[in-house]
Amino acid sequence: MIEFRHLRYFVAVAEDLSFRRAAERIHIDQSPLSRAIRDLEEELGVPLLVRLPRRLQLTPAGLQMLTECRKLLVRLERVKRTVRHTHALYRAPLCIGVADGISQPRLSECINRWRLVAPEVPLEIAEMRARELANALRNEEVDLGFSFGVPEDEAIAQTPAWRYNVMALLPRHHELAERSKIFLPELLAFPLLSCNEERVPGLFRQMRTIVDKHKEQVTFAGAASTLSGYVIRIAAGAGVGLADAGHTWALQRDDVLAVPLAEEEHITTFVLHKHQRFGIAEPLQRFLAHIRTLS
Repeated sequence: MIEFRHLRYFVAVAEDLSFRRAAERIHIDQSPLSRAIRDLEEELGVPLLVRLPRRLQLTPAGLQMLTECRKLLVRLERVKRTVRHTHALYRAPLCIGVADGISQPRLSECINRWRLVAPEVPLEIAEMRARELANALRNEEVDLGFSFGVPEDEAIAQTPAWRYNVMALLPRHHELAERSKIFLPELLAFPLLSCNEERVPGLFRQMRTIVDKHKEQVTFAGAASTLSGYVIRIAAGAGVGLADAGHTWALQRDDVLAVPLAEEEHITTFVLHKHQRFGIAEPLQRFLAHIRTLS
């Protein structure tokens, strides 16, 4: 049976007209090369080479064989490239879990840039709560996730991806609404709306750290489970609030104001993935490196 290696060997010999030079060129011993050419001639039932004392010469059948072999080998390379390209287009997607209702511009920028630099690696995005994200990572249902943070877990790596300044959220007619900047102790003199610790544990923890640093005693006006619920309560005058600048940019409301704080405080968004004993997969490595270019 003729194999593609026979054709490659024959092309090398036919182009060099020397078993020695051809063997050196394709990095095999001369003896198996010569035997492969004899096997090819026996399979075809025709001589392809005339073996003269000091050189080789192609027979007319050998000349035609050389032409056809070159065509086949070119075609084979095209088939390989087409198959690899198809595999790249339909490879398993990178699954991303997005928790805590994150809708920051940085996240959109991250995903859009990835589609430009790595179009061959598709993405699938799933929305979930922080604790659901932790479980999905442990069970390898998603490859990585974005969150304000999940409870500490030895199985999960949490790395800062980016951070935004914290801003004050006020009802439109609040007495601090005319300020260009607000000092946190001034803001915290008013009832503060919190976020739900069970729904967004990472954001709750970061917010409480900021609040505790600036005021010992704070009056809380309840807790909201979602950003929309948080904003609605503030608009309704239930209290004042805190939010990262990435989310306040998305607010298109006349009844809520986002005012910068005088203090430099930040909310961090983390990228999470499961620790792997034998190293993480190449597409995930590339995506994590991609995130670092945005910071």
